[in-house]
Amino acid sequence: MTTLISAEWIRLTSSRIWLWGGVAALASGAFIGLLALAGPENFDPPLPPLDTAEGTRVLLGLLGFLACLPALFGTAAVASEYRHGTVTTTSLFAPRRWTWLTAKLLAYTGAGLVYGFLAAAVAAAALFAAAAIDGVTLGLPVGVVLSLLARVALTMAVYTLLGVAIGALLRNQVAAMAVVGGYLYAVETALTMIPGVKALYPLLPGGATAALTGFTYLADAVAGQTGEPAVPLLSAPAGGAVLVGYALVAVAIAVLAPLRRDIT
Repeated sequence: MTTLISAEWIRLTSSRIWLWGGVAALASGAFIGLLALAGPENFDPPLPPLDTAEGTRVLLGLLGFLACLPALFGTAAVASEYRHGTVTTTSLFAPRRWTWLTAKLLAYTGAGLVYGFLAAAVAAAALFAAAAIDGVTLGLPVGVVLSLLARVALTMAVYTLLGVAIGALLRNQVAAMAVVGGYLYAVETALTMIPGVKALYPLLPGGATAALTGFTYLADAVAGQTGEPAVPLLSAPAGGAVLVGYALVAVAIAVLAPLRRDIT
């Protein structure tokens, strides 16, 4: 298994995915700094200012909202093997499919963790720098800010794992990426607007992510538009448990399903 994981790392670092992933992580973190520098109160519609707890949480939550990006990288990395036919070579090298699928899941989860902490580190530096330039104090203590950023980093690792699993299941690169991006950015948001159905939102991946990262702005905004009270989210530990549960189920299906179907 160690050899297979090392092989996946070599495959990853020898492709452009790691380069674009690094650029996206840096850009995500820098984006939060730019928003802080511009001042949330100057947005349209305006958001709470940076020197309030809510304003700081919103900016940190926006970084968590970008967790779809490492998920897309994970999806593309696996689905591209089927697209280019290299999965055949992989299967000849490791005939027991569950071994190389597991190696991919572990390797890319590690890559997702690196991605998350890189994005979080850049966001932290940019956020504190923007606050210093604007001459304001963040609305949350430093320890709380770093804790929330660490949660965001872990969330990105879990989403990368989900992306790899979905890529292994659907295999069509374009379709898999459309499903991941479309669901996370469109379907769940639409569900929060449907009476009755929106009660399920806290148990969905997006709702669990919002609970883990403390990003309630989206649910509050939808509630403001519909005129109905926002659905209460789970606690942070419960949200993390739900998100990990989704990842484990996806991993189990991704490992077991391909054992009974042709890889070509």
